[in-house]
Amino acid sequence: MTQQPAIPLFEEVVNGYNNLSASGSAGQESSDLRRARQTAFDKFRLLGFPTIKNEDWKYTNINRFLKEDFALDGIVAEAGAPVAAAYPKSLVEKAAIPELDCYQLVLVNGAWSGEVKGGPLPKGIHLLSVAAARQDPALSAWFEKAEWGNQHFATLNAALFTNGLFIRVDAGAAIEKPLHVIHVFTSDRNVLVQPRHVWVVGKNAELSVIESVVSSSGDTKIWANSLSEINVQTDAKVDHVVIQVSAPGTRLVHHTTVRQKKQSLYNNYTFTLPGAELVRNDLQARLEEDHTETHLYGLYLAAGQQLIDNHTLVDHQKPHCFSNELYKGVLLEESTGVFNGKVYVHQDAQKTNAFQQNNNLVISKKATIDSKPELEIFADDVKCSHGSTVGQFSEEALFYLQARGIGEASAKALLINAFAFDVTEKLKYPAVETYINDLISHHIPVAHA
Repeated sequence: MTQQPAIPLFEEVVNGYNNLSASGSAGQESSDLRRARQTAFDKFRLLGFPTIKNEDWKYTNINRFLKEDFALDGIVAEAGAPVAAAYPKSLVEKAAIPELDCYQLVLVNGAWSGEVKGGPLPKGIHLLSVAAARQDPALSAWFEKAEWGNQHFATLNAALFTNGLFIRVDAGAAIEKPLHVIHVFTSDRNVLVQPRHVWVVGKNAELSVIESVVSSSGDTKIWANSLSEINVQTDAKVDHVVIQVSAPGTRLVHHTTVRQKKQSLYNNYTFTLPGAELVRNDLQARLEEDHTETHLYGLYLAAGQQLIDNHTLVDHQKPHCFSNELYKGVLLEESTGVFNGKVYVHQDAQKTNAFQQNNNLVISKKATIDSKPELEIFADDVKCSHGSTVGQFSEEALFYLQARGIGEASAKALLINAFAFDVTEKLKYPAVETYINDLISHHIPVAHA
């Protein structure tokens, strides 16, 4: 067992697990789920919180974020689920996407009230709180996996989660309007919140989900440790957009595992903007059957002393699969960016076609970026490539704009927007593209450029 006595949160986590195990709520879960919790918790106690001695956290030192005391949100000692708390309505207004026709629902610290705006849900899609799903014998199997390896925060979530969102799309159902899930994190005390989300998209079904992450500002610290598992069945298509615009004082650790079956398509777009002190995105796409296709796009814009870390894994397990990954970063002021992307090609994954690229624009002399693209290939008939660039403004482009009467600061702002365009143009919905571009412009005042 890892001893971390200097971290009050470690002791709080141990006590929280004991309280959850003794609660009536946990007693209503299946024996397999309780065993999975125990396995995950034993693993976390062995691993502890990550340090820079762990290879996956080599460039992301979280010690300074663990110094405060945190309470565990959502751990209850009686039967029944925690309910959605009150929250500032302005946060939802901030996350709303103008002109987007969608189904909107709000989760507050992982809890969902059951309300959906934008009209009644169509046939073929089913939404349920995880608090209810984990106690349903027909659904609990989705939470009984303990396959989180050495993922520190994923094992912690698997042991202690109590709520979140369960999405199921029936085979053959095509949900025409996107689902806009707004995650609101708010508290009057320092809390660790651990939502768990499971999506099951049936055979030949189609689903688009946009997740917006917002938080209240103030003196309190909010640590959101989220775990999502997305199951994309044969011939299914999933579009997934994540927009992170949380306030200072927030720490976001988000682990997502995507499991793809034959001839499925998964598109992910992750946008991280200034605000949260720490953002760590762990995204793993596991291409478990042949002829699957995966696209991962990311844009991170860091400012202040913000630390943004994107870790991705594209796991090619079977032949005739295609993956494409493009992540771009803009580093302002004293911010730090980390990108670690791995493409892993198994011996059976012949005829794999995989591409990975990470480009970074470092604006300030005090900003830093650590980029580590990786290829690990055990098949001999593949087409794989990767690359990484770190640079500053093109003097030629700046001269071109200034020669046409554009001031230096405004010219730099235009070049940043152009740099980001390669990612935003990939978005499926024009309203979302416009919204993201406006956010980028808002966070690049000429004073930064």
